[in-house]
Amino acid sequence: MKRAVYPGSFDPVTQGHLDIIERAANLADELIVGVLNNNEKTPLFSVEERVNMLKDVTAHISNVSVEAFNGLSVEFCKKCDASFLVRGLRAVTDFEYELQMAQTNRSLEKGVDTLFFVTELNYAYISSTIVKEVASYGGDISGFVPPQIKDRVYARIEARTEAKSEVRTESKSEAVCAAKEMT
Repeated sequence: MKRAVYPGSFDPVTQGHLDIIERAANLADELIVGVLNNNEKTPLFSVEERVNMLKDVTAHISNVSVEAFNGLSVEFCKKCDASFLVRGLRAVTDFEYELQMAQTNRSLEKGVDTLFFVTELNYAYISSTIVKEVASYGGDISGFVPPQIKDRVYARIEARTEAKSEVRTESKSEAVCAAKEMT
């Protein structure tokens, strides 16, 4: 059985991610989408939310499962008994980083190879970062993310914006009170 792992943060999952998942699932008997719990980043969605979103958008693909993981992708592959990692390449700039990671992973675990998928041209410019930025300015992200993800992104960004606004208002109020006390 050929088992593969497609690791990433998927914050949020994009049409480009889904395209890679569907294509990789055609080559593997089983594809495990590994959702990285990365302590270096401040995600828009929790790891549990990202796992659930990916389960929603991949429900139509019978040989795909979704799991959260911590640590190195290559270690997650070993844990899953996967023989290869799946990675997507959008541009030449991705290739340099991904090549270095593939070589590092290969040196850490000889039994795990990396399989690169070139992103479909119509998704080449899409990244989770771009999705979040466009959505934060009220732009239309419907072509960037699966339909069931769009409203979740807008709602989360709106909630974060409101929370930041409340913090600013509280800080201003505290500053005004402190200034009055000083006079």
